[in-house]
Amino acid sequence: MGCFPCFDSKEAAQLNPGNRAGDRREEQPMVPPRVDKLSSGADRMKTRSNLDLKRESLGPREESGFNISAQTFTFRELAAATKNFRPECFLGEGGFGRVYKGRLESTGQVVAIKQLDRNGLQGNREFLVEVLMLSLLHHPNLVNLIGCCADGDQRLLVYEYMPLGSLEDHLHDLPPGKEPLDWNRRMKIASGAAKGLEYLHDKANPPVIYRDFKSSNILLDEGFHPKLSDFGLAKLGPVGDKSHVSTRVMGTYGYCAPEYAMTGQLTVKSDVYSFGVVLLELITGRKVIDSTRAHAEQNLVSWARPMFNDRRKLPKLADPKLQGRYPMRGLCQALAVASMCIQEEAASRPLIADVVTALSYLSSQAYDPSAGPNYNSRYGGERSGGNEKGGRMLVKNEGSGHERGLDMEKEDSPREVVGILNRDFDRERAVAEAKMWGENWREKRRANANLQESYDAASGNG
Repeated sequence: MGCFPCFDSKEAAQLNPGNRAGDRREEQPMVPPRVDKLSSGADRMKTRSNLDLKRESLGPREESGFNISAQTFTFRELAAATKNFRPECFLGEGGFGRVYKGRLESTGQVVAIKQLDRNGLQGNREFLVEVLMLSLLHHPNLVNLIGCCADGDQRLLVYEYMPLGSLEDHLHDLPPGKEPLDWNRRMKIASGAAKGLEYLHDKANPPVIYRDFKSSNILLDEGFHPKLSDFGLAKLGPVGDKSHVSTRVMGTYGYCAPEYAMTGQLTVKSDVYSFGVVLLELITGRKVIDSTRAHAEQNLVSWARPMFNDRRKLPKLADPKLQGRYPMRGLCQALAVASMCIQEEAASRPLIADVVTALSYLSSQAYDPSAGPNYNSRYGGERSGGNEKGGRMLVKNEGSGHERGLDMEKEDSPREVVGILNRDFDRERAVAEAKMWGENWREKRRANANLQESYDAASGNG
C-alpha cells in the first residue's frame, strides 16, 4: 500500500444487526467468472419477465433470512405525489431515468421519486439490486430508500428528499449568483462520502462494491451532509479466498478503474480509484471529462497526474473558484490522498479506511477564509491579491474551547506530495493510536470499577 499507514478506522456506524444475515442475497449468483460473458446491452435485461421477477423478489421475505423494509407504493400514489409527473416537479435526469420531487398524500412527507426509463440502462435486475441494497444497508452517509413501485412495467424508487441536490450541481456549470463550495465544505463532503464507502467495504458483510461512485451520485442534505445514492450497479464483493469479482464492465467513463475497465475484474480498490477521481473533482472544480478544454486537459486524471510531484504546480490544481482561499498544506495533503487513490496499480491504492482517517483529519482542520487569499511564493503560485500571509488553519484545542491560528506561510514546504503524507500521517497515526489506547484504558478502568462494585455488593449480601 506504500505511503498510507494501516490502522483501524473506528467509525461508529454499524450495520443493522437485524439485517446482517440479509446481506447474503440473491445477487450472489452473479459472482462466478462466467458472468462477464453476458451481453452488456440493455436489450438482454429487457427480455426478462418483469412481472414474474417482481412477484418473486419484492415484498417482505422472512423465510430467506432477510426482511425488506421498503414500503410498496402503487403507481397511482406516486403519480398523485408528483401531480402526474408535472414539469415543475422535475429535479433531474440520469442514465437510469427521471427524478421528481413529490409529496406523499398518506404522510405529507416530501420525497424524491425516480421513475426508471423502460428503455434505459437500468433493467429489472438493477432495480431489484437497488431495493435490496438500500433496504438492508443503513448508514448516515447512504441515502434512505423509503419505498418502491413495480406496477405492471412501471419501476419507481422513492427516496428521502435531499434539498441541496448533487455534488455535481455545486461543482460544475454554476448559475450566476450561486456561491461555490468553500474549502471546508469540500473536505467535509469528501470525508462523509469516504465514510459511506468505508461502511460498504468494511462494515457490510459480505462487502459491497459500489461500482458507480461519481459526483452526481453524491447527494447533499441540509448542511451539505453527503449521502451516496443509486445502488443499481452495486455488487457483492469477493469472499473467502477469492480476490475479485468478474463481471461485465459498467459505470461511467472517467471514473472507472483501469484494471476493471480492461479486465472486468472488480475489487474494493476499484471504488477507491473512483473516489480519488471525485476527490480531484472537489479540489480542482474540473469535470472528469471536459471536451470543451484543450486536448491535453480534457481528461482530469491525465491532466493532473504530471503535476503531483512538482511543488511549483500544486496551486494550479486548486479550483479557481476558491480564489486562493484554501490552506496550502491542506491542499497538498488532499492532493496526496487523491494521488494515492488513482494509482494505476490497484495494490498500490490505500484501503478506504485509511482514506477516511486522512480526510477526517483534514476536515477537522477548520480553515478561516476571512484571513484572505492564500499565497505562497515557494510553491510557485500566482499572486491573487489580498493578504500575502496566506490563510489560517483554526485548530480547536480539545477541552479548552479556544482556537489557535497556524500561519501556513511558516509550514515546511514539501519536496513531494507523497512525502507530506508520510510525515504528517505518521504523526497523526501516533495521535490516533494514543487516543485509542486512552479510550481502551478508560474502558478497562470502568469495567474494573463495575466489577469491584458487583463484588462488594455480593460480599455485603453474603
